[in-house]
Amino acid sequence: QVQVVESGGGLVQPGGSLRLSCATSISLFSINAMAWYRQAPGKERQWVARINNIGTTNYADSVKGRFTISRDNAKNTVYLQMNSLKSEDTAVYFCNAVWGTNAYWGQGTQVTVSS
Repeated sequence: QVQVVESGGGLVQPGGSLRLSCATSISLFSINAMAWYRQAPGKERQWVARINNIGTTNYADSVKGRFTISRDNAKNTVYLQMNSLKSEDTAVYFCNAVWGTNAYWGQGTQVTVSS
């Protein structure tokens, strides 16, 4: 069992920045990949960014160039740095950990982009 806990959400103005954190209960080296997803009201959950256990990153087109996913192996934590935020980035952001054949989700953290 892997515990996943997100933090760092909040209210930010358009054009602003936020950094989300995702802490895991086991070493990141044991986890195949970590990813961020988001879900806006009335919409399906969508994939945002991914980082695997050797540090390779991938991004959805909608966030490429604005968001950066990174990892701190010593802290067992993955981050999502979000810059140039837009109103359409408003959503609950979820962290996902793939460990073996199982996927584990956090409870989510709300990000609201509004003036």
